[in-house]
Amino acid sequence: MRRTALLLSALALAVPSAAALAKPVATQAKAMKTELAAAVASPLRDKDRARDQYRRPAETLEFFQVTPDMKVGEYAPGGEWYSRLLGLYLGPKGKLVGLYFDPTSGAFNEKSQQGIRDGAAKYPADVAAASGQPAERFSAMTLEKLPDAEKGTFDRILVMRMMHNLMRWNIADREIKAMRELLKPNGMIGIEQHRAKPDAPYSYTDGSRGYLREADVIKFMEVNGFTFVGKSEANANKKDPANWPGGVWTLPPTMGGAKEADKARLQAIGETDRMTLLFRKRS
Repeated sequence: MRRTALLLSALALAVPSAAALAKPVATQAKAMKTELAAAVASPLRDKDRARDQYRRPAETLEFFQVTPDMKVGEYAPGGEWYSRLLGLYLGPKGKLVGLYFDPTSGAFNEKSQQGIRDGAAKYPADVAAASGQPAERFSAMTLEKLPDAEKGTFDRILVMRMMHNLMRWNIADREIKAMRELLKPNGMIGIEQHRAKPDAPYSYTDGSRGYLREADVIKFMEVNGFTFVGKSEANANKKDPANWPGGVWTLPPTMGGAKEADKARLQAIGETDRMTLLFRKRS
């Protein structure tokens, strides 16, 4: 009996408890929240902060499980609003890579192709200047020919309000396939996208109005080698009827073609209703 008790005592000391195993995870989550909050609150973001109420960056990046030591790709950075925040958050310990359209995909004329290449070339310097971090913490590439050294090295890729363009330009399959190649096994893609009503007709949700149906995006990603992890309502806006003849560009910040008398009403609605979805690379 004494030997059994001694053995059980030794095992208890050798095998960590569930609480002990959970502690590093909880510590990491707390550190992530702290560092993310600091990046979001940085005075370097003062010019970008007005859109936080619509884009919910802290809630969104937390849902996408982006930790500050990860290698993260931002697809089609465009105006670099998220890049500037990600530069602050990932710059000290992680790696941020701008992922640009494949300029040879057939969706772009010669001038646009050059614009894509120019955007990728200046991306590291842009993010470094905005974040105060060294330029070598950042890089960029187009998706026309993936370097072998980059394949399977990304923890996360973020596709922010861009799926509609991939659909309407008919390049979604090839671009998502390229992104999948870049991800590590079990790496994840986070998608934020303007959300159509579930019963909206395909003629309105083919990408030409900027709105897509949530079920269609989930199915598309599943067909292309991803498992649906979950969704967040962080970027939802119930005030958006999502039926504007002019599409997403009717609402702020664009308010394309809006009469001066209508702008206050549109501002009160805010930016579009958006889905926020997370997908894991399937083996």
